[in-house]
Amino acid sequence: MAMNTPGLLTRRNIHAALVLAAAILTTGSAAYAQDVVRVGKTASNALAFSPPEIGAAKGIWEKHGLKVQVQQYAGDARMQQGMIANEIDFGLGSGPSMGFIARKAPIMTVGVIADQPLSMGLITGKDSKYKKPEDLKGSRVGITTNGSLTYWLARELSRRMGWGPDGIRMVPLGSITGQIAGLKSGQVDGFIMSASVGYMLDEKNEGEVMLHFGDMIPDFHTHVVFANNRIVKDKPDVIRRFLVGWMETVEFMRTNPEEAIVLASKVTGIPVNIQRQEFGKVMPMMSKDMRFKESALRLIVDSFQELKILDFKPDPKTLYTEEFLPTAKR
Repeated sequence: MAMNTPGLLTRRNIHAALVLAAAILTTGSAAYAQDVVRVGKTASNALAFSPPEIGAAKGIWEKHGLKVQVQQYAGDARMQQGMIANEIDFGLGSGPSMGFIARKAPIMTVGVIADQPLSMGLITGKDSKYKKPEDLKGSRVGITTNGSLTYWLARELSRRMGWGPDGIRMVPLGSITGQIAGLKSGQVDGFIMSASVGYMLDEKNEGEVMLHFGDMIPDFHTHVVFANNRIVKDKPDVIRRFLVGWMETVEFMRTNPEEAIVLASKVTGIPVNIQRQEFGKVMPMMSKDMRFKESALRLIVDSFQELKILDFKPDPKTLYTEEFLPTAKR
């Protein structure tokens, strides 16, 4: 019977060493593997939706073990369809589209991106006869899609002006190119979109921002993060890491404005000088802790009937969760 000599590797010892090395390599790979998360956006040019790309550029997602893939949708309704079809894990959309949860959409709101709609504007042509909100009764205003944030803003403006929800005629035109084309052709008298689009048109002497909605609606959740129920159930830690990474990215933007403006410009396609102008408007609305406010939720719940998403008012507490957010409160 052969004896094992100290320092001498037998076949059995070699095999054991190889198994151990393979186990170490496998464990190391798992530790450094990144979870791929698919993130849907409802607007390509919105500064508030730029953290996925900015976080990637600064290595923030990688630090939290995530790799973010972005998909673009034309409006909230289409993005919700993408979530239902399991095309995406997270959706960056509007507060009013939380109503889809009450209609049994397989999603949950997990954080607030932005509060009052400082980024949103009503844009008219440079030579438009519509110079102030009081002139807009009966006008045709472009929106992205029915049931979207732009749809709600048009109806809310009409209601606050005393004309009822239908005092302004809405024309769904989809993306930014459709909106601008509709304005130039006279199909619409104005359109609602990120105010940055108005700044760009103003620079070309083709349009201007008549109204900033943040001045009219001070208490609101303009943009929120939705999570697919599949990831809520199966990967809660991924949601936690995503939200922490989001907050870290927003803090980077807040503390490094010039670098953030350049990075955001690459994402939105908006020139740096215009992006700088929008940055000053948008960053104050970006939530620092991503938590929900009761007053804003009440307004959002009231919006569901305006949007014809629901014919009843659900309990706001059924539409969101803060369980994936860090424990620090406001």
